Amino acid sequence: MATPERLEKIRGVAMARQRGIVVLEDLRDFHNAGAVMRSCDAFCIQKVGLTFERVRAFDPVVDCRDASVSTSLWLDFETSPTSEGMLTDLKARGYRLVATALDDRAEELDAARLDEPDIALLFGNEHRGLSAQAVEMADRVVRIPMGGMAQSLNLSVAAALVLAEMSRQRRAIGLEKYLLPEAEREALAERFIERRVNPPPKLRGSASSTRATRRRRGRMR
Repeated sequence: MATPERLEKIRGVAMARQRGIVVLEDLRDFHNAGAVMRSCDAFCIQKVGLTFERVRAFDPVVDCRDASVSTSLWLDFETSPTSEGMLTDLKARGYRLVATALDDRAEELDAARLDEPDIALLFGNEHRGLSAQAVEMADRVVRIPMGGMAQSLNLSVAAALVLAEMSRQRRAIGLEKYLLPEAEREALAERFIERRVNPPPKLRGSASSTRATRRRRGRMR
């Protein structure tokens, strides 16, 4: 049974959730995906999109539960078999697409404006990065300034830095304009509490069952 303090904490998290979505294109590693989800939760982004065009699809809630420190249980996911399909849909819904890539038109992160309420931050595969199609479809491109021998950071580290910069800019402007609509946050709070009190059957298993699933899928690749 959840304590009143725990329920109040859950409600507070729901009421702080913000607009925007993080899109992960063709990720293979559950640990990387889960680490990004953990950052999304920390910076109050409720929605995560995943595309599975060149990799095997996975269940972000169950398969990323361990790596995300269970924050995957509290996020909402959209999935698509193609990047083009997801990005086209997001554009039609009014999202501004911001790709993270080493590209000629990329702005440096510390100089880029990330102040659109309906923003979609795009992150690519651990090895290939974002596809050329995703970069081309993006409204803007940003890059993290690098002063060392390597040109890029681990995917989850890069995502955390971009989310932190976006959060900094939002706080400076005023978080009120970035919050999800109040009715949506209220419904989210009720859903969070219900999920905590009566978790779906597939979420009641032990962490070891998730690790076993991950090992089986690893052998299938």
